[in-house]
Order: sequence, then structure tokens, then C-alpha cells
Amino acid sequence: MMRARMMPDRGRGGYAPTAPGRTGRFPAPPLDLAEPTPAERRLRAVPWEALRGLGPALEAPLGEVLAGAVAERVLDRLLRARRTLDAAGRAAVAEAVFGVGLWRRRLRHALGDPDAPPRLLLAALIRDLGGRTDAEAAWLAALDPAGLPPSRPPPAGLADRFSLPDWLADEVRRAAGPEAPALAAALDLPGPVTLRANRARLDRAALARRLAAEGVATRPGSLAPEALIVEGERPNVYGLEAFRAGLLEVQDEGSQLLGTALGARPGEVVLDACAGAGGKALLLAAEVGPAGRVHAADPDLARLARLRTRAVRAGVADAVVVEGPATPPGLEVDRALVDAPCSELGALRRGPDLRWRIDPAAFAALPPLQEELLGRAARHVRPGGRLVYATCTFREEEDEAVARAFERTHPGFVRVVPPVPPAALGPDGFLRTWPHRHGTDAFFAAAWDRRR
Repeated sequence: MMRARMMPDRGRGGYAPTAPGRTGRFPAPPLDLAEPTPAERRLRAVPWEALRGLGPALEAPLGEVLAGAVAERVLDRLLRARRTLDAAGRAAVAEAVFGVGLWRRRLRHALGDPDAPPRLLLAALIRDLGGRTDAEAAWLAALDPAGLPPSRPPPAGLADRFSLPDWLADEVRRAAGPEAPALAAALDLPGPVTLRANRARLDRAALARRLAAEGVATRPGSLAPEALIVEGERPNVYGLEAFRAGLLEVQDEGSQLLGTALGARPGEVVLDACAGAGGKALLLAAEVGPAGRVHAADPDLARLARLRTRAVRAGVADAVVVEGPATPPGLEVDRALVDAPCSELGALRRGPDLRWRIDPAAFAALPPLQEELLGRAARHVRPGGRLVYATCTFREEEDEAVARAFERTHPGFVRVVPPVPPAALGPDGFLRTWPHRHGTDAFFAAAWDRRR
């Protein structure tokens, strides 16, 4: 699934590439495959007993997800139809829908049946990953225990163990090299709820105090200066008074770093060339302040309309200029961000079934589009200004290859090291974050300054 906002939405050169894989100079701790992964341990804590009596009702929704329907939408309809479920029941139903959606390959391997029906997959999920007995799993899935094949040891292959399509397993190996199992395991976990303090209204410490007063515990992020990670149960962020007052945005810490990489200063003029709904534009508006301007462009006018609403709530509407699908030809800016449309493999944690709905055949069209968008934005950067190219993927063809192609055709731009923590930098000077290292989505960024 590509982003709908495709447009018709750092150190100097001479770095040695990282090999094997491109995970950078700070290796992740090894993953002990003889032990359950964090995602597997998490499933053992699910209140599966709350599914009693619900097995038959899950047959059709699970079948929809396995046929390609979006799991979140299926779950939303299911929960709306069963408003009397208590908290444990809602949690167990959500884990059943998401779990079967994500783990389908692992479950089919466990059953030895590539055509296993939905409720048999649910029973395997409850037994093989949820840690329940054969009898319990069959009972909760409303099946005859005699129809549940014996449990098998966890598979050794990357694709079967971590439930990846073959093409994605190949991408993970190419990107992470010896850390491929750790990356694959991290992609099986849901991402944390990460908030960004709206610097236009308050700082991170003040936001943490406001959230604590509303019963939400947080801890500071380790990379982005305004990031807070929610601890404990996932709150209804959009129901918080702090959210309604425009004090925060929900934004992955890696995404926040892309704005930090731009190094925007008060009073500057900035271009967000692929703004979407404007998460980074709002961050940049807080950076440049009321004396600065952030020009936001995107072909998706509906998303730009949401940006207008969000900018008012955040108190930065005067600093945000919504341009529409194109940037004015004569616009000159101090800094430009191209958060380009991409394969979005770095955000797989945000959709448990997304890996099964992506068509890798669409990837080939992305690098030419990314190069075009980057070259188009470069024309707006004044001498001495900065350009940042970013993606939410770990595919080299969309990341380093596009950045180096730009350098070959634009000698007036010199690669610089973006102002981010060293832990987020590779030896080639590119920014890169990883789920298994940093707890963020996987992001890439390259930064250049235009020669004076």
C-alpha cells in the first residue's frame, strides 16, 4: 500500500557503505531464537479466556481479514456490533483479529495446513503463541479438540518464524544482514504510543506533568527532543484535555527526528513538499515560530484540509501556508523537506495485516518519483539553505540510491550530517532509525546544504 499523497505526496561525501546490511555502527543486541520473542511473550499475556462463546462470531471477520480486508476496519465494525463486551473481551477480540491477520503464515506452518480455516488459525494462535492448552484453544475457538493438529516446534526459517511474505523476508535480510531476525521480531510488535510536545505552547517536561495529571504516565524519548513515550495501557489520546488544547500531537519518534534533521530556526521560511496531513509541518511551524513560515504542499487536498484544522488547534495557523498540490514557482526557502511517497515498510508495526496487503510490484515506480520530487524541491532552496530527503522504509533503492543519484545530478548540494543523536546516524552520514534498535519506526533521511 503506497501513500495516497503521491505527487503527479549530513557529514560530507566519501562515506563507506555499511555491510552486510545497513544497520549502522551501533549493533543491536543478539536475538536468542531459542527463547520466545517479545511479541510471542506479549501474546501469552492476552486474556484469551474472554473469548468464550465468541468463536463462531469471529469466523466471518477473520475470513474477511484473510481475504484482504483492512483488519482495523473489520475490528471496528465487530466491536460496534458488540458494545456490551467488557474491557477484557474487547482486548481479546482485537488480539484475535490482529493476531490471525499478522501471524497467518506462522499459524499455517504450525498446523501443517496452508488452507486452514479461520477458526482453526485462531485456535493455533491461542495455543502456539498464546500459551494455552489444546483443549483450551479448541474450546475458545468453538472447535472439536480432535480437529486441532498436534503442536509443532517453532519454525527456523525467517519467513515462517516471524510470519513474513517471502518478498518481505528478502527485504529484511538485505536491509539488516545479521540483525534480520531482530528486525523481523520487532516488526511483529505493535509500535508504542509516542507523543510530541507542541513547542509553540509548552515544553516536554511541562507536557509530561499535564499528562500525569490526566492519569497518563510517560517517559522522555531517547532521540527526539520533544518526544514522550506513553507507558502502561494505551490511552484514548484524542479524548485527553491536553490534546484538545493543542499541547501535543501523536507522532512516532523517528518521524519527529526528520523535522529535527532540517535544523529549522526561528524566523526562517521552510517548505514541506510532501506535507500530507501535516505532522511534520506542525513541528516545523513550532520551530520557526510566529515570525517564520512553513509552506505545505501535497496533491491530497483532503489531507491538507486536515492540516489547516490541526494548525489552528496547535496555535500555529499564522505560520502555516497551505499551498495545495504545487509550490509557487518563485518561492525561495531556507530549508526544504521532501518526505517522499515510499513503500512504507518502516511503518509495518502500525498495521498488523499490512504486510499481506502490500504489492511489491509497485515498488519499481517509486525511485523515479522520489528523484523527481527531490529535484523539484531543490530548486526552491536558496544558496546556503538546507534540503532533507526522507522516507519511511528500509529499502536501499528508495533510500541511499535515491540520495546518491541526487548528488550526482546536483553538485551544488553538499551532504551534511543532520543535527540528530549519533545513535540515529550510520557511518555514511545518513539518518536511519530502526524498530529493533531504537523502538521507532524505520526512517531514512539524507541532508544537504546548497553551496553559496
